[in-house]
Amino acid sequence: MERARVLMLDVAPGELLGRELDRLLGHGLAVTLNLRRVADHTGTRAAWAGRVGFTDFDSFDESALLAEFVRDGRGHDAVKSRAGVPLRAAFLEAAADVALARPLRVVGRAGAGTDHVELAAAARHGVTVTHTPGSNADAVAEFALAQLLTLTRDLTAHNEAAHRGSWRPPSVPAVELSELTPGIVGLGRIGLALAERSSALGMKVRALSRRSPSRAPVTLATSLADLLAACDVVSLHVPLTARTRGMIGRAELALMRPGSVLLNTARGGIVDEQALAAALRDPGHPLAAAAVDTFEHEHAAFASPLFGLPNALLTPHIAGMTRKAMATAALRCADNIAALLAGRRDGVPVVTG
Repeated sequence: MERARVLMLDVAPGELLGRELDRLLGHGLAVTLNLRRVADHTGTRAAWAGRVGFTDFDSFDESALLAEFVRDGRGHDAVKSRAGVPLRAAFLEAAADVALARPLRVVGRAGAGTDHVELAAAARHGVTVTHTPGSNADAVAEFALAQLLTLTRDLTAHNEAAHRGSWRPPSVPAVELSELTPGIVGLGRIGLALAERSSALGMKVRALSRRSPSRAPVTLATSLADLLAACDVVSLHVPLTARTRGMIGRAELALMRPGSVLLNTARGGIVDEQALAAALRDPGHPLAAAAVDTFEHEHAAFASPLFGLPNALLTPHIAGMTRKAMATAALRCADNIAALLAGRRDGVPVVTG
């Protein structure tokens, strides 16, 4: 019987690439590796020739993705993505076509978010979507604290001044973390990890959540407005859904405390970037600064009205990119894909929308 085929749209970087490929091959899967996001094409081809197939295309180009998937009418049983390649209704319909030798059955995401997949279309065409919730919880929580420290201690400006040979002491003393009241929007795995770390650093944490975790060191807010008005720092940790899209806009930003900070390591669409940029440009606005790791438009389409604002700390969606988090996500995703292709669903996280 022919082995199930997996199209890897991207892989974990560096030495993690080998671990990820070994795990998939160990499950008896046939792998086609997209080299577009691999640093060393020549070395990778030499190391894995005869064990995996190779291709090279821009997976963010929907037409190129579909052309590769259906090449020669073969198809693939599964696709795996780390970077959140958009998988829209048109692709899912064509990829799941039973006329293909191997129609799409599984989408695997090495990460928590699945907003890049049109889940209703996937369900309609019998495609199961799996992900790795919690694999990067510690990494993202640590990153949010790094964002907060960078902003509250003005590290970027001090670094730039020092590199210019300017001895620049702060004009106003900085606050310590224990003086701040952080507000966490969403108490999933990442939100809880941040709450625990913030509490350990002496902060009295408030949170907004649809559920009440029994052991979380937080005080629950009654509403988003209550949280925004009561906190010096607001950190977002909710998935991007129809309910959360645009959750933070002009009206919400106006409710924040004077001198407050907004952190977004969740998804770009949760925050209205135009409204955020306008707030950061306004010296009379209560919001003093923001740290943004996720944007409405990313990768090749990266653009934001936040560009050039000195009180906006911008990073390219890297909060979860630690060696441990990426290895956990990659290997867990490989296991999930293999289990689902073998008809074993027990214990495998599946997203239904």
